[in-house]
Amino acid sequence: MTRDPGPARGVLHADPSAGAFEHARIAPAPELDAIVAHYWRVRWQLRGGLEQTRQTLPHPNVHLVITNGVATVSGVHTARFTTTLRGDGEVFGIKFRAGGVRATLGMPVSKLRDRTLPAREVLGAWVDELVAVLARSHEDAERIAAINAVLLANTRAPSQAGQRAGIILDAIAGDDTLLRVDDVLSRWPMQRRTLERLFDDEVGVSPKWVIQRYRLHEALARMTREAPVDWAQFAQDLGYFDQAHFIRDFRSQVGMTPSAYHRRLQRTD
Repeated sequence: MTRDPGPARGVLHADPSAGAFEHARIAPAPELDAIVAHYWRVRWQLRGGLEQTRQTLPHPNVHLVITNGVATVSGVHTARFTTTLRGDGEVFGIKFRAGGVRATLGMPVSKLRDRTLPAREVLGAWVDELVAVLARSHEDAERIAAINAVLLANTRAPSQAGQRAGIILDAIAGDDTLLRVDDVLSRWPMQRRTLERLFDDEVGVSPKWVIQRYRLHEALARMTREAPVDWAQFAQDLGYFDQAHFIRDFRSQVGMTPSAYHRRLQRTD
């Protein structure tokens, strides 16, 4: 059975604007579950000089991105990602599972951190087949069937280390009791340095970075549901030492304080 990729997380609120914007998330073939988190597609129509600015707090994942016939591979982007859309366009992406792409890359995932490189240079000539698939079809079902086939023929299953990294990362993403590196080490006993090396090699960033990033994703999700907010309790629930640490982390990544972001949400509801 094909799984549901679920709702997007880490997407920063955008003010309403004219024009059309569509974001779809599509599951891969079940045989690719250990390698691919999901496919994603963004389409927009912004005519008459219109533009939209979109921002995200990226996940700890490698992406293969195809737009205008050009394929690139991007490692984990550690800062806020901002792009401005104009005219008509489409971007198609493959979000690889954390821990699932190291074997196919043939190098530590950290080598790609905060870098975007030609996909052919990173993965080989077979990525040209993906570009060709998108060029000849605009139907999602036809595209996905062909892309599944290309990936099944050209990617490698993750190693035991990659599988372990993926399991740990999925747990951090979904378990709100894993709020510190020590919590992770209590559940998966190993030396701290061993865990750090595992994440450097298989994920591309440190376990501490992953925990902090998923804390902020949870903060963004809760802000859309909660009004008013008790900020001291909010910070404590997310595992922060105090409210000041939470405000500092949030402002450094989102570009404004939590209260300012929450007011922005309330104005546009």
